[in-house]
Amino acid sequence: MKKNYFYLFILLFLNGLTFFGCGMGNNEDNSANKTSIASMKGEFRSRTNFENPYANVPAQCYIETSDGTQNACLFCHSNAPARAKLGSTLAQAGFDPYIGNLQLEYAFGAVNKFTVSPNINPWENTVTPHKLDDAFAKLSINENSWDMQSYIKSDNWQEAYNKKGGDTKVSNSGIKDDPFRLFPALNPSSLPAQDDGFVRTKEKDEAIFSDTKGLNTGWRAINFMPYGIFTPHAGSVSGVYVRLDSKFMQDKDGKYSLDIYKTNLELLEQAIQDRIKNGTTHYTGKASDEPLHRGLYPLKTEFAHPLHYVDVDSDGKSSKFPGTRASHVKEIRYMYKWKMHSPYEIFVKEEDAPLYYNEKETWMDNGAGWWMSGFIEDASGKLRPQAPEELMQCIGCHSSNYHYEPSQFTSGTGNTIDTVWSFSRKFAGDAGWKEMDYLDYKRDLNVKSNETSGEAHRGDPINKNANIGEFRKFLNHVVGASLYGDMPKSMESYLQTAITKTNGYANDFPSIKLESVEQLQSIQKQRLKLTREYTNKKDYLTAEGFIQAPLLYPTLDESLATAKGYRKVVATQRYTKGKDYFGKAPFTYRYYRDKKNGFTHIDGKPYVLGEVITDRPYHTEETILKGVGKISTLIDEEGDNYDEEYMPLFKYPQTFESKK
Repeated sequence: MKKNYFYLFILLFLNGLTFFGCGMGNNEDNSANKTSIASMKGEFRSRTNFENPYANVPAQCYIETSDGTQNACLFCHSNAPARAKLGSTLAQAGFDPYIGNLQLEYAFGAVNKFTVSPNINPWENTVTPHKLDDAFAKLSINENSWDMQSYIKSDNWQEAYNKKGGDTKVSNSGIKDDPFRLFPALNPSSLPAQDDGFVRTKEKDEAIFSDTKGLNTGWRAINFMPYGIFTPHAGSVSGVYVRLDSKFMQDKDGKYSLDIYKTNLELLEQAIQDRIKNGTTHYTGKASDEPLHRGLYPLKTEFAHPLHYVDVDSDGKSSKFPGTRASHVKEIRYMYKWKMHSPYEIFVKEEDAPLYYNEKETWMDNGAGWWMSGFIEDASGKLRPQAPEELMQCIGCHSSNYHYEPSQFTSGTGNTIDTVWSFSRKFAGDAGWKEMDYLDYKRDLNVKSNETSGEAHRGDPINKNANIGEFRKFLNHVVGASLYGDMPKSMESYLQTAITKTNGYANDFPSIKLESVEQLQSIQKQRLKLTREYTNKKDYLTAEGFIQAPLLYPTLDESLATAKGYRKVVATQRYTKGKDYFGKAPFTYRYYRDKKNGFTHIDGKPYVLGEVITDRPYHTEETILKGVGKISTLIDEEGDNYDEEYMPLFKYPQTFESKK
């Protein structure tokens, strides 16, 4: 749901036109030990060179909202962070007239009239999965021969890390044309992090300093409230690690101090979560000359983000990682902040402008002061550098409207803080300084493979603005397990058992039926009403106040089936066609509209009831809107399923929904 009134501007860069970065190519990473490295030099290139120039618009943005009863849009497109001037976040729910309201319209805008329209859904693996099946069939691979349990338990991170060049303390190898140039300097053999969240190593050449517990790498694990993108039900789970520049680890005399570093990380937490204490203006120690900016990370901040397969056996006891995080990773992602800015500067959203990247060194500038790199599985499951079009998918969510000369591409959502999702959602105190554990998941070895695999042991943190639990708010608006608005079989079965007239509800929780528009609309309205009744009664919590396990975790059978489906994407290397594969298109991609709210294909051909929506019409008149999508999402701006002021922050001191 991206609205782009960029026809106010003239496209300055044509296909294939390249420029060297003015002032951008001379930045050096001296974060850990002042090692001299080759400059970060890329090229400006038009994204019209890509097969899909709209890789920044994720597949979730194309779903239907079931006549407005499912609003996953608000969790990416709101005004609150931008209105509060936290970071350089985009206001995307009408506060900025240039961008428009992305909860209300499928307002995808074309780069120019010579490229394919973004109103044609490009994510074939998700919306037309039979095309992936056809591509996979040509490989003559017997998927039944795959042992998915062994596959997800295997380690593919270590081999990739071993390809890193340069100083082992520094993520930037400094080597010109090195495809692993920005592979994070986080050795998986040093994981998991210790009980205070710090990653310590046995290798002296990987440590920044020594403390009472060992050799400290500077990396610290973050445990945060999961979002509706990477969840156990969705088949991908995250680990996230942060590291600041070495000056934040030292006292005023330049001596390394764990206490100083902890204090500075706590100050950063206050800045990102918008709770800086009165009178606090700067970081401490050697970094006392660094101002503490609301909603902004300091220069040289690093994030390492391994994206894992879901392994329901993994709870940190008999496994390396907690939170269903498999040893096998789908991706390793990395961000490095190279340029500071101010939220009070003039911003322009430049989705017409070219991208700035280095294809050989496999990194990209996100247009908001961060370098990004990513490493993804090759056909055999080993990690390889991502191609620019693949990496651009990350820019879609990790970008913003920061603008500097020369003009370059920016995108992003409305709900990141300084283009980062995780840190603003960190659990308070020590609970947030540990390995990401997906609400303290514990495996239940007594359940069958078709039963929910384990339990949560952490509650639902109260959202700062909404004054209700974060997960409760998600269920109240999405009525599903992820931003696709889908609901796995085990979750559906659980709700049909929990929400019944016998248990005191207004009705039994109905199954989705797709025989008519009226029938689906009626059922979805009832499901929304009953879900809110369920969360209002606090029945989504256990007696201890923990979130009910079937709402979060899959069965063993479901997790392996999801992993096998994704492995088809790996085998075919069709990442540019989508990373989510359901076997068949979810009902949220199918056409169920009445005549009043209906639309046709772009060519005017009518949709058939239940047909998969592959494209939507757009404006064709000669105005600034030409090429921009014009179809309503059907979310009612005056209704209670619309929320333009969603803020992804929690109350502090942190409180949780109570069963009482």
